[in-house]
Amino acid sequence: MAKASFHSLLGKLVAEVDESGVCSLGFDESSENFNDEHPFLKQLEEELKEYFMGERTTFDVPLNPKGTEFQRVVWSCLCSIPYGHTISYTQEAKMIKRPTAMRAVANANGKNPIAIIIPCHRVIAKDRSLGGYSGGLWRKEFLLDLEKKTDESCYSNRLI
Repeated sequence: MAKASFHSLLGKLVAEVDESGVCSLGFDESSENFNDEHPFLKQLEEELKEYFMGERTTFDVPLNPKGTEFQRVVWSCLCSIPYGHTISYTQEAKMIKRPTAMRAVANANGKNPIAIIIPCHRVIAKDRSLGGYSGGLWRKEFLLDLEKKTDESCYSNRLI
């Protein structure tokens, strides 16, 4: 497992990769920095820079999140939400063909190990409030605003 720290507009990010792809990407407030060398870490850093500059709307770096089968289904569904759009937890539950599993879906979203790339920030409450975000609501709002500014035409239909 290789680990690296990246500085971003949202603060320090820490990523871990293995031979199959990115296993985790999260926000980190500690002063400890990591600087392992790995091709996936270099690719991730470049793609994140492009994303924050508004030049990238999808990610190509391979992903390898660790979780239960249900969590992996939920996280895969998150990756299908188009850039600049949002859905509700109810809609996400319907997308995975578990229409009554809104709480389980929200719980799986909260355990998403790969922030930003697996875009759980694109899921909002049915009443259009932001809901929760493990990185803090200010980061969720920042990411949604970033995507809004980059793709106004998509954002106008935020709740799909």
